[in-house]
Amino acid sequence: MTHEQLKLENQLCFPFYATSRLIIRAYQEDLDALGITYPQYLVMLVMWEHGELSVIEIGEKLILNTNTVTPLLKRMETMGLITRIQSAADQRKVMIRLTEQGKEMEKQAAEIPFRLLKRMNIDPDKANPEEIIRLKSQLNRLIDLLKSIG
Repeated sequence: MTHEQLKLENQLCFPFYATSRLIIRAYQEDLDALGITYPQYLVMLVMWEHGELSVIEIGEKLILNTNTVTPLLKRMETMGLITRIQSAADQRKVMIRLTEQGKEMEKQAAEIPFRLLKRMNIDPDKANPEEIIRLKSQLNRLIDLLKSIG
């Protein structure tokens, strides 16, 4: 190979891609038990945190386009997890709220982050929070950089 920069081992993007796929796989057992996919889990996380959001706000928080979010939300509405309503302030705006079933799911999901750590052989009580905070901060800086270039 004449272009060293084209070797997979020299790509910055591949470890992120592989890590993302492996993390999603690690969540799979818990998400299967809840009957949701990883993207649906992410929607539920932001809904549990905020209670009510517009479709656009959900897309912004998850860095997803509206044409990706809309079918995801329609499926979740069919599943009985969320409800879509017109905004009282702006009829063009669709607001998303959790149903009682969606709110109940939060209790079932509460232990998922701890189970994930255990699957990775990390004792949640002995995990180094500074290291986790530092890694998350570095990843957030990279996300901000990538968002700024489009």
